[in-house]
Amino acid sequence: MNITTDKAKELIKETNGRIFSSTFVKKDNSIRTLTARLGKKYKSKTGRKAPYKAQNYDLLPVYDMQKKAFRMLNFNTLLTLTINKTNYKII
Repeated sequence: MNITTDKAKELIKETNGRIFSSTFVKKDNSIRTLTARLGKKYKSKTGRKAPYKAQNYDLLPVYDMQKKAFRMLNFNTLLTLTINKTNYKII
């Protein structure tokens, strides 16, 4: 099923912490598959806030289930999304 990036944002937010998978292009032009979830809260080790708002740059902070760390999901480079065994292609 083909969807837009706006619809992808909606679908990810509707997961309510359930695990989803996405494929995107990294900055070094390699393709990466990310298995992630929302719902975990990031706690800064230094106590400082981020110097920018992720939403302003089409980014979404997610928790990477394989690396056990927080990552930023860039909607501008998103290729595919899988939620509840349903595959979506971003157009």
